[in-house]
Amino acid sequence: MPSRSSTSREGIRLNRFLASCGLGSRRGCENLIAAGQIQINGETCKNMGARVLPGDTVRHNGMILQQARETTILLNKPRDFLCSRGDPQGRDTIYNLIPPAFHHLPHIGRLDQDSRGLILLSNASKLSEHLSHPKHQIEKEYHVTLNQNFNHDHIERLTRGIRLEDGLAVAKSVKPLSVRRVSVVLTQGYKRQIRNMFDKLGYRVKNLERIRIGNLMAHDLLPGKWKILSHQEIEAAMMQNNLPKKTKRARAQKKI
Repeated sequence: MPSRSSTSREGIRLNRFLASCGLGSRRGCENLIAAGQIQINGETCKNMGARVLPGDTVRHNGMILQQARETTILLNKPRDFLCSRGDPQGRDTIYNLIPPAFHHLPHIGRLDQDSRGLILLSNASKLSEHLSHPKHQIEKEYHVTLNQNFNHDHIERLTRGIRLEDGLAVAKSVKPLSVRRVSVVLTQGYKRQIRNMFDKLGYRVKNLERIRIGNLMAHDLLPGKWKILSHQEIEAAMMQNNLPKKTKRARAQKKI
């Protein structure tokens, strides 16, 4: 039998596999694993780090599981919606904005309740791992409106890094859009990172919108609306840079 070591990089992590089969969120699936309700190739598996390898048979309480068809949705999240499957206080979540047929899709990353903009929901493990792993340095661009005029001297502070509780928060780039609006590009994902960075500099963020993930933008997607992404759009979300390589080469040739 193949190794179930949590250090193996082959296959799909068990909780992610279960979530892609529609059993709930990854955290909820971990509860199923801990309860001994999951079997791999006939043996109960309680190892949270276990991975499902090609050819494995996975069961939940004896029922064979199959991954749902890979689907990726892009949602333009409005303000006042939580990135959560449910809320004990009964507040609206992003899952209130999409049809029940897509409620099995986990969200990749999050936007806080007061923020708006683009967020992906997908059961494609490759996409989720690619966007979540720091080594890929996937850019996310935000338009930020401040409560006062932006001091251009703070660009260096933001790009050099500001020490937060979670660590050193660094903006990849900062570009003024108007006297109180700036574009901020991040490759990190600390909790409320942009708000906390500007707070350290004496600003208050009045509006925060994510407008780009990788090379994926959707200016035609109204707040609260969603769409299923094509393969090309998914590839765009996984691009490291805003500018495609072909365009870079073309510009370089023009300069020559």
